[in-house]
Amino acid sequence: MSKEKRKAVKKKTVSRSGSQKALLAKELRSLIPKLDSEGLAFLVEQARIHLYNMQVQELHKAAAAANAASLHKGTIVKARQPKADSFRIEGTESGSSYYLYYRNGNVMLSRNEMIQLVKIVNANRTELEIRELLHNWLIRERKDIFALIPIADKFDEKLKILAKFIKKSFQLR
Repeated sequence: MSKEKRKAVKKKTVSRSGSQKALLAKELRSLIPKLDSEGLAFLVEQARIHLYNMQVQELHKAAAAANAASLHKGTIVKARQPKADSFRIEGTESGSSYYLYYRNGNVMLSRNEMIQLVKIVNANRTELEIRELLHNWLIRERKDIFALIPIADKFDEKLKILAKFIKKSFQLR
């Protein structure tokens, strides 16, 4: 394919994606007046998550390029991996939901679910009993969390870390 044809194809692709972006932005602007504040807060949160994911993808591409370049030199450069069991919880501005982050994924919890988890980890019980209560609650109410956090059973170290993290991060009033 000649250089001129490649440039023409590239320009066409850019103009298509540019016009698609413009159409989507126009549609979104037309929907904004119809949304309540909770809907807008949700869209803002989703946009922030999407921007974060785009940054992560760019970092992975850069790391892969660095690894590929270093293979030619005889050395391997590894991308910095997050701490093995790194948990993070962020609440939305409205306080109606929380995001539980583990490694590179997350799940959303409602305010009521978060309150239930805080009550469980602050119960006046032994550490093993708390882990058992937490494990049973996750099985009963939110099995999807096991897809994010590979917890084998109530004795799993990740469950212990999660319980301590929630207890340290949130206090009962």
